[in-house]
Amino acid sequence: MKIVEKDFYTVVEDEKDDIKKFASYLKGAGNKDIADKNLVVDILKYKQLDLSDLLAFLPISNQHRSQKKSFVLVSETLMIDDVPPELMVVPTLLEAKDVIQMEEIERDLDAF
Repeated sequence: MKIVEKDFYTVVEDEKDDIKKFASYLKGAGNKDIADKNLVVDILKYKQLDLSDLLAFLPISNQHRSQKKSFVLVSETLMIDDVPPELMVVPTLLEAKDVIQMEEIERDLDAF
């Protein structure tokens, strides 16, 4: 797993070629490195995905969101309308950064 730390979020990318194993790794052993961070999961390299591939990330997304942290998948493979609202999927890394910034602002406003 490739990890890139940014100012207020972390980008992770699979270095292998099995998206479901990557999701499983993030839920298990890889989770200690990312548990308390806003997370962008870069899966742009996967050009053939179906909804079940993305749903493999749902448990870790739910875990992050329950801890008031962002979880954003970056993929341009599926139509956004096909993705359930529990998962945040955007087509570019820039949009992922924007989503995290907006969610941070929302959390700050909710704190008041």
